[in-house]
Amino acid sequence: MKPASPQWHFGRGDALLVVDVINDFKHDDGEHLLESFRERLPAMSGAIAAARAAAVPVVYVNDDLGRWDSDAPGLVRSASESCPGATEVVRELAPSAGSHFLLKHRYSAFDHTALDLLLEELEVERVVLIGAATEGCIVQTAIDAREHGLKTTILADACATTDGELEAVALQYAERVVGARLAAIGEVADRS
Repeated sequence: MKPASPQWHFGRGDALLVVDVINDFKHDDGEHLLESFRERLPAMSGAIAAARAAAVPVVYVNDDLGRWDSDAPGLVRSASESCPGATEVVRELAPSAGSHFLLKHRYSAFDHTALDLLLEELEVERVVLIGAATEGCIVQTAIDAREHGLKTTILADACATTDGELEAVALQYAERVVGARLAAIGEVADRS
């Protein structure tokens, strides 16, 4: 991963996209993903705090987990109850009151959601991505962001993965092919 330039920070026209952080971890790679979430939780929380401190919109886009009711608190409760071992992670990253929250049903946060309309309303020019999983939903969202004419930065240390090797390949693809910028939350939080 290339280090970010010393001048990089959240700025006007940015939005932080928090992708798939509410998870019940009841899938084939759930145990590995939960372990990665635990390791990267400080960076994820730090990115959300840095965005809020910079008055940057924080937009949650989450898998519906089989629910179609757009009830963020209900989704958090359901995920916590389904996997008590993940409660601290889910609650730490849960949307606060007034956060933008959209459900998604596919890998990309843009695919069949109103995200593009919300970002247009917020006058967003660049999305900064955190969440899970790097090699799936994060990179797919970065690809679609480019298709929507948005600049994209992935805070790699604030993204959870099911497999470190796949993550490295996905980040390389995102940077070299998609044109996404890679950065770390330490570089953001120190300059917000």
